[in-house]
Amino acid sequence: MATAARPTPSRTVPPFRADHVGSFLRPRAVLEARDSFHRGEIDAAALRTAEDTAIADIVKFQEDLGFKAITDGEFRRKFFHTDFLLQLDGIEEQGGMEVAFKHAAGKDVNFAPPKMVVTGKVRHAKPIQLADYEFLKSVVRETPKITIPSPTMLHFRAGREGISEAVYPDMAEFFADVGAAYREEIAQLTQAGLTFLQLDDTNLAYLCDEKQRENARKRGMDPNEAPRLYAKLINDAISEAPDSLVTGIHLCRGNFRSSWAAEGGYEPVAEVMFNELNIDAFFLEYDDPRSGDFAPLRFVPKGKTVVLGLVTTKLGELESRDDILRRIDEAAKYMPVDQMALSPQCGFSSTVHGNDIAVEQQAAKMRLVMDVAREVWADA
Repeated sequence: MATAARPTPSRTVPPFRADHVGSFLRPRAVLEARDSFHRGEIDAAALRTAEDTAIADIVKFQEDLGFKAITDGEFRRKFFHTDFLLQLDGIEEQGGMEVAFKHAAGKDVNFAPPKMVVTGKVRHAKPIQLADYEFLKSVVRETPKITIPSPTMLHFRAGREGISEAVYPDMAEFFADVGAAYREEIAQLTQAGLTFLQLDDTNLAYLCDEKQRENARKRGMDPNEAPRLYAKLINDAISEAPDSLVTGIHLCRGNFRSSWAAEGGYEPVAEVMFNELNIDAFFLEYDDPRSGDFAPLRFVPKGKTVVLGLVTTKLGELESRDDILRRIDEAAKYMPVDQMALSPQCGFSSTVHGNDIAVEQQAAKMRLVMDVAREVWADA
């Protein structure tokens, strides 16, 4: 069932009319500090100090532009998902799942995203994002937003093969333990004051791609049932969150050095995603034809917000204001404009490598999102 309706976005309640997915190009100082740490030249405290300085700068960048949802740029992470998931008990990284990422320039980018496998009982043994949230909270004037990987990231990439049958002969127990681990993490964050949480999920978007669906079948999954399975898992993970927590989910088709791994419109997952997933805001990629048309938005119920990712983070060329306004009008044929917001299509640096754009282009795209949002919505 859909969640109860929330107020429409405003300057004081997330999701905001102008938002973003969370990651930014890593500053050179952070990259150099990370390299020095891995060479043993500085300790973890010195690395964290370098990250703190850079985070304070990226917070100022966001707030100076007028954004209300503020992240730490994911500056402490190598990958958007592994840095979080590997801190759960029972999880190991064992190689990657080979994917031919596609680039707008027509070249394939060979990359094997790290694959998480389950070798023990999944448990939340310690706080994961708490210290990062507390630092972010200490340097923002606006609303701090924490981004974490969706719990589905522990299942889709490897399937049953990646989950020890000796540890979990019954998959229901596995899903229950994952949900419980996430609930503990979310409880610690909300007790510290968190009011805006975003889950980053590639898997629902991959289920929109026929090739990825076929790969899922080879891993023993039913791609038609997976969206409902994943909705149940995510709902379980957030089931004990207080009413004060606004939840969002970003659907990503892959984001590595300006390349992507999946294509296809949201039709295969839309009805379940919008109506069975108890999430407040959906950050959707809509920057080019590989994301399909807006017709799946007809399933969006009242009380849910769709954050249209109409500004690409993969290419440096700046979109035109008129094109974005036209795209918003197209989306409005399927759902009310009052339930929409605007953002870049993805993060600028889902991995430490970053996308192939310049810092100045990143700033221009963020500025464009804010300017158009202010033009479209009076409460932006």
